[in-house]
Amino acid sequence: MFQLIKSSLMVAILITMLSTFAAAQIQISGKVLEAQTKEPLIGATVLQTGTSNGVSTNTDGSFEIDLLDGEDRSLRISFTGFKTKTVTVVRSQSGLQILLLPDTYVSDEVLVEATRVDESIPVTFSNLDKEEIQKRNLGQDVPYLLNLTPSTVVTSDAGAGIGYTGIRIRGVDPARINVTINGIPVNDAESHSVFWVNLPDIASSIDNIQVQRGVGTSTNGAAAFGGSINLQTSSNSLDPYAEINTGVGSFNTRKANIQLGSGLMKNGWSFEGRLSQITSDGFIDRASSDLNSFYLSGSKRGKRSLLKADIFSGDEVTYQAWYGVEESVLESGNRTFNEAGMEKSGSPYQNQVDDYGQDYYQLHYSYNLQDNWSLNTSLHYTKGAGYYEEYKGGEDLADYGITPANPGDPTESDLIRRRWLDNDFYGMVFSTKYTHSTSWNLTFGGGLNKYDGDHFGEVIWARFAGNSEFEDRYYDNNAIKTDANVYGKAQYFFNENLSSYLDLQVRTISYEFDGIDIQNNTVVDIRDTDNLTFFNPKFGLSYTVNDGNRLFASFGIASKEPTRDEYVESSAASRPDPETLYNVETGYRGDFGQFFVGAYGYAMLYEDQLVVTGQINDVGGVVRENVPNSSRLGIELEGGVSITSNFSWAANATFSRNKIENYNEFIDDYDNGGQIERNYSDTDIALSPSIIANSILGFSENGLTTELTTKYVSKQYLDNTQNDARSIDPYLVNDLRISYAFTNLSFAKGITANLMINNLLDEKYETNGYTFGYVFGGEQRFNYYYPQAGRNFLLQVKWEF
Repeated sequence: MFQLIKSSLMVAILITMLSTFAAAQIQISGKVLEAQTKEPLIGATVLQTGTSNGVSTNTDGSFEIDLLDGEDRSLRISFTGFKTKTVTVVRSQSGLQILLLPDTYVSDEVLVEATRVDESIPVTFSNLDKEEIQKRNLGQDVPYLLNLTPSTVVTSDAGAGIGYTGIRIRGVDPARINVTINGIPVNDAESHSVFWVNLPDIASSIDNIQVQRGVGTSTNGAAAFGGSINLQTSSNSLDPYAEINTGVGSFNTRKANIQLGSGLMKNGWSFEGRLSQITSDGFIDRASSDLNSFYLSGSKRGKRSLLKADIFSGDEVTYQAWYGVEESVLESGNRTFNEAGMEKSGSPYQNQVDDYGQDYYQLHYSYNLQDNWSLNTSLHYTKGAGYYEEYKGGEDLADYGITPANPGDPTESDLIRRRWLDNDFYGMVFSTKYTHSTSWNLTFGGGLNKYDGDHFGEVIWARFAGNSEFEDRYYDNNAIKTDANVYGKAQYFFNENLSSYLDLQVRTISYEFDGIDIQNNTVVDIRDTDNLTFFNPKFGLSYTVNDGNRLFASFGIASKEPTRDEYVESSAASRPDPETLYNVETGYRGDFGQFFVGAYGYAMLYEDQLVVTGQINDVGGVVRENVPNSSRLGIELEGGVSITSNFSWAANATFSRNKIENYNEFIDDYDNGGQIERNYSDTDIALSPSIIANSILGFSENGLTTELTTKYVSKQYLDNTQNDARSIDPYLVNDLRISYAFTNLSFAKGITANLMINNLLDEKYETNGYTFGYVFGGEQRFNYYYPQAGRNFLLQVKWEF
């Protein structure tokens, strides 16, 4: 297989060399039509972006244009009374059909407008458009699409980006990163995390992504304590289309999907659909994934309205790999070891899996009350159900409510258990925006969401089953959470250069949980409730020096409740406090045609931050505790340059200082009883690297695109003691992507082959880990790591019709 990769590289390099000498003038011809009626638009302007090179359409809407060499390879099409459209081309094309929508038509962007920001709002953000998403979407989860955005570190339990994956922004864990799809909350209401494995291949149905770093703007769902990720699903295509993607890769990875779209019909309706399957054995032993999903969307466009319904679903069966690899095993050279299922004597238990599915239903309606006043409302419902199954050896049957059938029968047994989640999440979100003039605008919005989740466990087999029956529940707990918020956002433009921004949000939470649950591996009866109200203000200023150059500064506050584990594994007296973030953001970005630069400073000051202790619970969840005062201070730098019309280079780097003012470590002392306490001051926050840097070197010529990316992440500590013996080594990883697009084919619109070689130089590295210790015959310490795959590849071919 490696020989195949080497051959592919040599072919790509040869094509690259030949294409640099064979560059030809790009000739484009086609028609400009009204999107719904397909009538020609006579006299529409077709202009090469950034130049005066342009033509007008003829009486049948047709045009021909020769693009100037060395200039932007995109066309800007405009016509009075219609929305302007930009089309990117890579090589000569004929028969191009460009559809324009009337100005009065409501675009899909209104669905996310209330929670998005642009250059006029003082927030630090990055955007990924559909083109960028598609070229990186080879089957890995969404975090890997965001891997090159500033301050981002991604990790994979299975080691190859398929299965359970995670993302940290500015060192902040996933439970503090707000995620929405079309403005609808995605974070789990109890753990606050997003399990991307439940959204397999969602990237194939995403139009764009915005990542806001820091507090960001008010949104729906979990508070943003390090960032927010806002995804917008595909805007239903104006043109009918069919697309097939087939892919293969290392570790027996397979990807296949089919996508269909009706285009905009004369009655204003359009429909899209996708069906996907992704399978992989994973880099880690037995860390397999079997992922299936679909996406359906229908929309009806009126002259002032948009009605859109999205239904998407994900189903995953993933072999557990969340325990990581113990340090001594890793040092012995066994980087793929998986201890899951090992409690079974002989061969590992083969069904030690996570089996879970989620169905998402969204209904959106937008209406332009006036040209300057819009109203949006959305209803949503998410159904999730599934379990994780595991083999446990020598368990105390009393912990499972099982008593021996006869005196003298064993009180311990090997058994197989399933821990279930069966939950419903539903609600509505709304927003309205009024633009008075070029001087000010006002947005008002909010949402009301409810979560109803059942947690229960079953023993499905036991060597000594005692008096138990099949599917008896040894714990059964229900939780109900109501989350409501309202916000108001106002912008005022003092002049064409200076503007102000004010964002006020009130969020209330009611959380009730009761029943039998597991607490420190013991079955207990718990009942409790908590009610919280948070006020989250944000304000700032933006100054536009000139077109493409802006300065900004902002201050924001966000507050956040504890997670489910922190509620159920504590009493009202010992429960962690809510945490609060005071966030200052400053920045500058300048665009100068051939190059751009950006510099952003941030101060994230926490009160009662919940930090990871270095331990995980028995399902791979991190254990956290309050620390009174902590902070993240940093600077993010970015820049890019078009070296020639073919070569480009972009880079970003984050330099940060992530500190806890005072931290107390407690270690269980089984030799003497009680705990040993150790005090630390000015210590690094766990899993918060001080340097994160990315480089992207690209080449593009006609249909060929190549990209060499480099990522560096500095040392990370596994806990908050800043102990080098409990740390993840720095790593530097290079990836290479080669893509070639064939267009103007007689039997298809186009075929694109996309090859990604990950970890090109076969670096041995780890991206995540945890640690725990105790005193028993002296102090014992155990470090676990998540090793990532060595050199591996993904190859995908896209067929467009």
